Amino acid sequence: MCCPSATLTVWASAWLSGAAASDDVLDALLAWGDAHEVVAADAEAAVTLDLPLAGDFPGTPVQLLAALRAHGAGPARLVLPASGDPRGLGGGGPFTEAAMRAGEAVLLPGLGFGLVPVPIAEGLVRWSVHKVAVPLSPDYVALNEAEHGLTDAIRDSAGALQALDVARDRPGVRAELAAKLRARPRLNWPAGTPGRALRVLQRADEVGAILAIAEIDEPGGALSSSAAVRRADALRPLRTAVRTARHAAINEAVRLLTEQADRQP
Repeated sequence: MCCPSATLTVWASAWLSGAAASDDVLDALLAWGDAHEVVAADAEAAVTLDLPLAGDFPGTPVQLLAALRAHGAGPARLVLPASGDPRGLGGGGPFTEAAMRAGEAVLLPGLGFGLVPVPIAEGLVRWSVHKVAVPLSPDYVALNEAEHGLTDAIRDSAGALQALDVARDRPGVRAELAAKLRARPRLNWPAGTPGRALRVLQRADEVGAILAIAEIDEPGGALSSSAAVRRADALRPLRTAVRTARHAAINEAVRLLTEQADRQP
């Protein structure tokens, strides 16, 4: 499924450009938790954005939004790093380490800060705001390129699994897939979000659900360890393609929503 960082990236960008209300941002975040809190991960974030440091009584998303507007934050960017693939993070440091652990983050290139969400209790998500160690030049992946890459990865992974003889039918797999898709948070997106971006997100979610089911048979399941390793290797490009598709769809949505707002009289 998509992730909290994707929701905040799109909705905060829409709000900052005047295409959404602050209540819309807060309502959208409820898909990921009944409560959200905000803390500064370092002194510079605390001082610059007037946010409490981690360990103090946390702030709220309302405080965060007010700080972003007060400092003229531009459109946000989504990053979806994974082990061995830290694209978009701009180097090492606490922000990179936190984003790699979470597998997601929101970048504010215009301010030089990044936000990382972590679920810390049932229904509670904490957003940590980090000063980014080095200037960021956000990666750009064209949506059509990402969509074609996902299609190619699906075909190549299917062929690789068949060649390895580790792909097999599982009784009830269609019901498992349907259940996983039904269990996704019901996400809302701003009016004017491009339909193609939403379609790519939908397809990425469907493929992500298939990958989640495939992982059930990894070590400890019905496959031998060696067969599971071969399966994981065959599916790795598909996992990368899913992340790339989500990254491209969200950031393209931000770009177009911002452009639409700029054209308004």
